[in-house]
Amino acid sequence: MLLEYIFRKSEFTWGGAFGESTCIWLSNFLGQVGLFFLLLFTIGTWFFWRFNPNLSMLSVDNPFKDFEMPTWDFFKPYDEDDDVKSNIANKKEKSTETMMFGNKPDLEKDTFVFPEQTEDLSHQNKQGNMQELEFNLLDRVLKPSKVSDNTPDFDLQIDFPQDYDEPMVSESLLASNGVGQVPVSPETEIEAVKMNDLVEMEPYDPTADLSRYKYPTTELLLEYSDQKIEIDRSELEANKDQIISTLLNYKIEITKIRATIGPTVTLYEIIPAPGVKISKIKNLEDDIALSLAALGIRIIAPIPGKGTIGIEVPNKNKQIVSLKEVLLSEKFTQSKMALPIALGKTISNEVFVADLAKMPHLLVAGATGQGKSVGINTILMSLLYKKHPSQVKLVLIDPKKVELFPYGHLDQHFLAFLPDQDEPIITETSKVINTLNSLCIEMDHRYDLLKAARVRNIKEYNEKFMERKLSPKDGHKFLPYIVLVIDEFADLIMTAGKEVELPIARLAQLARAIGIHLIIATQRPSVNIITGTIKANFPARLAFKVTSKIDSRTILDSGGADQLIGSGDMLLSIGSTNVRLQCAFVDTPEVEEVIDFISKQQGYPEPFYLPEYKADDEGGYDSKDVKASDLDDMFEDAARLVVSAQHGSTSMIQRKMQLGYNRAGRIMDQMEVLGIVGEAKGSKPREVLFYSMEELNAFLLNLKSRI
Repeated sequence: MLLEYIFRKSEFTWGGAFGESTCIWLSNFLGQVGLFFLLLFTIGTWFFWRFNPNLSMLSVDNPFKDFEMPTWDFFKPYDEDDDVKSNIANKKEKSTETMMFGNKPDLEKDTFVFPEQTEDLSHQNKQGNMQELEFNLLDRVLKPSKVSDNTPDFDLQIDFPQDYDEPMVSESLLASNGVGQVPVSPETEIEAVKMNDLVEMEPYDPTADLSRYKYPTTELLLEYSDQKIEIDRSELEANKDQIISTLLNYKIEITKIRATIGPTVTLYEIIPAPGVKISKIKNLEDDIALSLAALGIRIIAPIPGKGTIGIEVPNKNKQIVSLKEVLLSEKFTQSKMALPIALGKTISNEVFVADLAKMPHLLVAGATGQGKSVGINTILMSLLYKKHPSQVKLVLIDPKKVELFPYGHLDQHFLAFLPDQDEPIITETSKVINTLNSLCIEMDHRYDLLKAARVRNIKEYNEKFMERKLSPKDGHKFLPYIVLVIDEFADLIMTAGKEVELPIARLAQLARAIGIHLIIATQRPSVNIITGTIKANFPARLAFKVTSKIDSRTILDSGGADQLIGSGDMLLSIGSTNVRLQCAFVDTPEVEEVIDFISKQQGYPEPFYLPEYKADDEGGYDSKDVKASDLDDMFEDAARLVVSAQHGSTSMIQRKMQLGYNRAGRIMDQMEVLGIVGEAKGSKPREVLFYSMEELNAFLLNLKSRI
């Protein structure tokens, strides 16, 4: 405004559009003279506020040289220390008044008596009582008590800063006031010790056990491409002309078109002319793909939140999004999320970081070889780069046995498993069932802790525990996040069925508030694998390329996943919106380098063990005196099946009789005890000891006759 007022006759607007319009309005309202004095007053006010001049008149010839004008404190910048000091002074005055006029129980809690204040008391008994009170409270002032819960935290910090020197009181001073001869009650000493302990206790630090832990550096990762997207102008113009000409062939006019270039896909946004139906453009998906000679054309009609229609066209020159580039981004490094996972880049070339704690569970699906395992590694590496071993624990289930095995070296840092487990990576179906049920026990135990602490989620509980409002003597402890990762869920459903699905559904329904989150990956997105119970509790779904629209609707409840181009191209569904992403790429040698860097550091003395779980139906049959009533209902049918096929295997009983893994294994154990089949020989079938059905029927008849 000042520049515009001075140079208002110049052709160039020195004050800008805002200064010019404001000066014109004020000139019409105040006039040129009024605007001049307004600017002068504003500049003067700012000058006094900025420099705070002292207006005292101290010249020699001035008759008022002994008079000094006060400094204008209201122009002084706000100082929090001055405000706090005044609060402390007010508290001391109030405590003194309470001491002089209040009752004795209140005095013993909150006041401090200085020796000179007792001289005004004439009565000798009162003076003796005040001297005793003075002695009891000297230690409390010199070693301050803990501030109550209602008092803000900054009062405690400013009252006793780090450079606070404890005042020393000489013995002569205490003796001169008659303090040294007054005995101290044992209750007062115990109370003073407790208050001193509370002051000395610092907030609990969960990372203190591994205080020397160093986070992995991005130098361990490779850079696969530069961070700049190469723009091919000729390709953009050619695609634009082809889209416009194809739409004109079907008498569809557009008013505007623009392109947004991503690492693998370019988004063309078009605005159709008034009167054009969106469904008409949507039906031209195959025709546009034919004209552009491109694979994976996807039409978004309309784009959520915009009044445009999107046409996604794959680039001819695709670029790899490296994990190093994503982890170095500002969105990830400055993230304050509980469990940040860097998935990759969006179609507008922006890094996409999501919070697993808010998802709260993630379902990953896609055809074989489209990037699911790389996506799982990207998620796990994000957690390893961002979180301390005390803050998150991983439960890794890998039925394929070859995808997650490098993470087994992190058993002393990040992994959690059962105490009787030989390998930290869970591969056997029976141990998977025990682990899932163990997590259910851990979930129930954590809910009991939250109930006792009167909080609703793990974040509030940990904050309360770190502030030492919860005592470990009552069973409370710091609760790390637990992330359960299943690399091939379809295989578990095929081999164990309901025994896996039920604990998974229970964890998905209840485990969100207590910090247990699930990541389930499968390459078979059929309705008998991804059931309605699972889909209802997995609102966040990550779909890689699939082969049919039916599979896409099974995963996302909408189409689009069948039109992806593969190699990490994916759709993330959160709620009702789908976001197209290019997954960050990390190779196996990079993963092994990071894991080796972490495993060489000092770890915990023992791994994080899950609660022990003993199945009710896992009892063995050590005695050969077995009655028919002790056997399974399907025992006879299973025995006839094994003898007729002369092939003793648990998997055959599962397939032929449609039983779960535990029940089929129990029947096989019963047949072993009764001598129908031999001992287990690893992966080979058991030896069948009965060679005919007549021999088996005679044995079963004899077994039924036992009392």
